[in-house]
Amino acid sequence: MLHGGHEVLMLSDVHLTTLELADNYIQADGAKDVAEMLKANFTIHHLDLSNNHLRSAGAEYVSKMLMDSLSLKSVKLSGNGFTDDDAKYFAEAMSINFSIKELDLSHNRFCGRGGEHLGMLLANNEHLEVLDLCWNQLRMKGAVALSAGLKVNTTLKHLDLSWNGFGNEGALAMGEALKFNSTLVHLNLNNNRITNEGVSMLCKGLEYNDTLRVLMLAYNSLTVEGALSLVNMVKKTHKTALEEINICNVLVNENFLHLLEVTCEEHPGLDVQYGGVGGFIAKKPVKRIDPMKVIQDYLDQHKLRLWDFFRNIDKDATMRVPVVDFRNAMQQSNVPLDRFQIEELIQRLDRDRTGIVDYRGLADTRKQMVRNHRRQLRKVASRQKKEKHKSDRILKTFQSAVEAVTPLASVVISPGDIKEDSTGPHHFSATPLSSWHRIVTSNSGRYTVSNPSNDQVHLPMLVGVHSQRFTKSPNFHTRSQPNLLTTSRQSDRGVSAPARAVRSNPEISHNKLKPLTVDHLTKSRPALDTTPLGIKAKKGKKSKAKKHVEKNLKNSKK
Repeated sequence: MLHGGHEVLMLSDVHLTTLELADNYIQADGAKDVAEMLKANFTIHHLDLSNNHLRSAGAEYVSKMLMDSLSLKSVKLSGNGFTDDDAKYFAEAMSINFSIKELDLSHNRFCGRGGEHLGMLLANNEHLEVLDLCWNQLRMKGAVALSAGLKVNTTLKHLDLSWNGFGNEGALAMGEALKFNSTLVHLNLNNNRITNEGVSMLCKGLEYNDTLRVLMLAYNSLTVEGALSLVNMVKKTHKTALEEINICNVLVNENFLHLLEVTCEEHPGLDVQYGGVGGFIAKKPVKRIDPMKVIQDYLDQHKLRLWDFFRNIDKDATMRVPVVDFRNAMQQSNVPLDRFQIEELIQRLDRDRTGIVDYRGLADTRKQMVRNHRRQLRKVASRQKKEKHKSDRILKTFQSAVEAVTPLASVVISPGDIKEDSTGPHHFSATPLSSWHRIVTSNSGRYTVSNPSNDQVHLPMLVGVHSQRFTKSPNFHTRSQPNLLTTSRQSDRGVSAPARAVRSNPEISHNKLKPLTVDHLTKSRPALDTTPLGIKAKKGKKSKAKKHVEKNLKNSKK
């Protein structure tokens, strides 16, 4: 805890720019004193409170300090025992703070729910450049939420996510985020349980990225196949900015070295750190061919019955022949069997070593093989279906998460009352991952939120785009206006149209937005027919002048 003398000293020292308080067993009361001191100090730019005991109580004081601070540029809060519930304080504070460029929250206890709040932090903050979240427990849910925030972030340059157990699902979400992020330069994914499959998913996103320079994937479960995927991605992506790839624990082979040499000719700045030469590509062992299946395939190909094949040596049609005759018949036939397969077949058909081969077992084996083949096909199809369903579920959750973390400002739309919540600092609200599936995306480009309360619905808006100010009006029309040249039936009947909102697309920049005109609005839907249903319009009587003109035209034609 800081004493009064120390506070006065720090307040009076105008040359103090860095305050190091790491490893001091500072608790919540000490954090409160630091926050009070920084309210009056405008020279300290770097604050280190790492490896103390702030816990949840201290997190509240630290978040208030971040809200009030105008001078801090770097804050280190590593190893303070912060949990998921504490992450919301930092997310709310960073949505208001505009001075902090570096934030260290490593070695804490953030899990999936904490990752949701941290995803909000990335989505709502427009000044943070360095974020360290290593040695937490974000796992798959936290990875998806954090990747969603990274997708719409426009300032972050350095992100450390090592030792978080992302897995292949997290790599898939990160790849989707990298397709759209255009500011990240350094990404650390060391020790995240990512396999070759996860690297392939990550590479699909890196193919569209042209800003990332450093990618660290050391100490994951990668082999030569994963290393080849990374170098192949760089080779075929001409616009990539990758300069360093760290896979220092992976042993490579000669094929990798040759591919790397060819790639470096096109990308001379590329530096790949690998573990050494001596790796190999794990090949599946050659499956032993069943001699009975070979015979059955041969019979099917030549449209023969089993007895037709053996009738020259089985003239009595007993389906029992001597071993010698059976061996000679198989060797003289065109069945693609070698000597060892023929001996194996004899041993299976003459188990008791009687010297007589009972080839009825081939017929029974055929039925069993057909059943086994169908069962194997069902297993493969089921496995592929599960993998595809899992990937689709991750992508759907990721997209819902993007829509959930996109808002910086929110429009509160209530039935019959339209107003904008834009006064003062924007309120922070985190959407739990478990409720993201309630956001339903439609083909028309809009989405609705199923809210248990019908009083008001919060819809996200584009970051940096000032939404229109609405006024309370009983005849309020939708944001997607109908044809302005006609009048809708509802307005004729005096019924007010329900309020809707167009879903904001985070991938469209503010510069690309154009003001709506009458032409744009009329293209959105056809003109509404003002004729009441079931009533045909009566033909009006022609005027005498019009009749006279038509009569003259007929006479001229004659």
